[in-house]
Amino acid sequence: QVELVESGGGPVQAGGSLRLSCASTSPSFYFDAMGWFRQAPGKERELVAAINWKSDLIRYSDSVKARFIVTRDNAKKQTYLEMSEIEPEDAAVYYCGGGTWGRVVSGTPNYWGQGTQVAVSA
Repeated sequence: QVELVESGGGPVQAGGSLRLSCASTSPSFYFDAMGWFRQAPGKERELVAAINWKSDLIRYSDSVKARFIVTRDNAKKQTYLEMSEIEPEDAAVYYCGGGTWGRVVSGTPNYWGQGTQVAVSA
């Protein structure tokens, strides 16, 4: 049973920074791709960033491009989302997901984490 566990969420002021982490319990941690998603109240879950195994293919949503950075450390079985210049619109529950590249970028990863809340104050 593979588990993905997010951490690092919490309250943050607009303009501030936050680092989210996603740890995998999989013995091999082989996911072709890892993705960060978010869901705000009343909105659909959306892809924020995706990164492939070699970290040479990365995709960001337009709303976070140039503000967020996704990285992964395969040896530590961790994926990270560095959030900077945080805006009130970034408030949401953030989820990590793992699977094939196609499944991740289409919003249907094979595995999901339980989510971590990011609350933004003005």
